[in-house]
Amino acid sequence: MVTGGAGFIGSHVCDRLLAEGHTVVAVDDLSTGRIPNLTQARGYGQKFTFFNIDVRSDGIMSLFERHEPEIVMHLAAQSSVSVSAQDPALDADINIMGLVNVLECAARSGARKVVFAASGGTLYGEARKFPLKETGAAKSRPVSPYGISKKVAIDYLDYFGRFRKLDWTALALANVYGPRQDPHGEAGVVAIFADAMLAGESPTIYGDGNQTRDFVFVDDVVHAFALSADQGSAQVLNIGTSVETSVNHLYKVMAERIGFLHEAEYGPARPGDVRRNALDPSKAAEVVGWKPWTHLEDGIAETVAHLRGV
Repeated sequence: MVTGGAGFIGSHVCDRLLAEGHTVVAVDDLSTGRIPNLTQARGYGQKFTFFNIDVRSDGIMSLFERHEPEIVMHLAAQSSVSVSAQDPALDADINIMGLVNVLECAARSGARKVVFAASGGTLYGEARKFPLKETGAAKSRPVSPYGISKKVAIDYLDYFGRFRKLDWTALALANVYGPRQDPHGEAGVVAIFADAMLAGESPTIYGDGNQTRDFVFVDDVVHAFALSADQGSAQVLNIGTSVETSVNHLYKVMAERIGFLHEAEYGPARPGDVRRNALDPSKAAEVVGWKPWTHLEDGIAETVAHLRGV
């Protein structure tokens, strides 16, 4: 089962699992997920089933009982840092209560494992040493309700692992980008910049643009989910590149790729955004054999081609 299965990352996870021969049940309330993202998955016929349902719903339990998933890939989330700052209760309801509902259903229906999409971009708060290691999570102080919800989630995973016999792996994802990322829905600066530039409009950079992020391509991330189905028991694993890229540099690289000649516009920094971020993925390499392989320029080229419909 893939929750958030019609979303940017979730739909790619569905495609990968189906290509490997698995039967996949996708769950999504379509608040940010999109049916067109499932075009490839739907080509697998009876191997793929989609349900339009919220992970907080009581009806989720009947799906678990009917389909008895062995593995649950939990990607359904409220994924916007700015929305979490504006409405912490909504963020907690989806990201904490939604998770608890999924974990309860998974444990009761006999699922073997949950692979969880954690947030390496917000989990560690304002850190001092980079690239960030997983050992920093325990004492971290996230600066957004979104980051807090993702940190609390790991404690719930640990509880269900110890007392409900439900195995888990939490993938602390860096800033994921790539085809299908919705510039008008799920957060993602690469998609937002590309969409604006292709329309001939100057994107807005919030803050001075010197803030850094660790950009990891969606195909690389999907590979981490696939590897974690049978490895990484009770582990938090960073899924990033360890490379810090400033937003200003990202703008320059994308403008050159697209042929966009205008300067960026600047706006006030947004609450909840960290100043620096880069994740050390060495533990993921050691535990599940994962390494990033897509260079930023190549990933941007593929993302732009997708938005152009090439």
